Amino acid sequence: MGNEVGFIGLGAMGEPMAANLIAVGYKLRVYNRTASKADALVAAGATRVDRPGDAAQPLAERLERGGIHISMSTVAPATTRRLAEHHAASGSTLIASPVFGRPDAAKAKRLWITASGPAAAKTAIRPLLEAMGQAIFDFGEEPGAANVAKLAGNFLIAANLEAMSEALAMVEKQGVERTAVADLLAKTLFACPIYQGYGKAVAEKRFEPVGFRLRLGLKDVELALRTASEVTMGLPIASLVRDRFLASLAKGRGEMDWSAIALSVLDDAGLGHKS
Repeated sequence: MGNEVGFIGLGAMGEPMAANLIAVGYKLRVYNRTASKADALVAAGATRVDRPGDAAQPLAERLERGGIHISMSTVAPATTRRLAEHHAASGSTLIASPVFGRPDAAKAKRLWITASGPAAAKTAIRPLLEAMGQAIFDFGEEPGAANVAKLAGNFLIAANLEAMSEALAMVEKQGVERTAVADLLAKTLFACPIYQGYGKAVAEKRFEPVGFRLRLGLKDVELALRTASEVTMGLPIASLVRDRFLASLAKGRGEMDWSAIALSVLDDAGLGHKS
């Protein structure tokens, strides 16, 4: 794979990911709806373009004949499958490659990166993915497989946010220090990043800085529900969490971190908290 890359989307995740590619020598053509978000990347050597399609120039011809589109967004597997068919018809290739990790992990090259799609294309883009993450997990050649894995992971995070919020509200109402219980769990039974990071935030009722907006959490849970329905099954816990997200959105919390669903749990427990 050459070192010319078009990069579209420079939000809290995309900007540090793009910066890491520049740092190892990739030549980037970058696009973002708010053009000023590309300023730091342009200063580092990237070329800013005015339209999303221009990010593929002068690569467009190669995208028609063997080019590779790496889709790192969290989308429905069905969407990826349709897009993969479109690429195949024009002689290019789509690789689904959503990631796990918050903006600080993106900046530190500590993302966990998934991938699915044709094996040869995955081999070609591996150095690029390695420049942005700490590990790559290959889910085979079925285009939507990595998206299924991503939605499963995000569903589990959301479900754990709900469970942690409920457990710690109970702890508080019993007069026990919630941060001490969260610390115990994060060091013993649940010694993993979700409980060590989100558990601490929920325990401290601290929902800033925003790593992943609550309204996007709702979108991902709804995608998980839709993906399950395609194979004729329900996700009862996801349905509960979706309702929690919807209630939080109705209370004006959509732009808060998605761990702020804990505020609705506090509301229901009669503990109250200013949001």
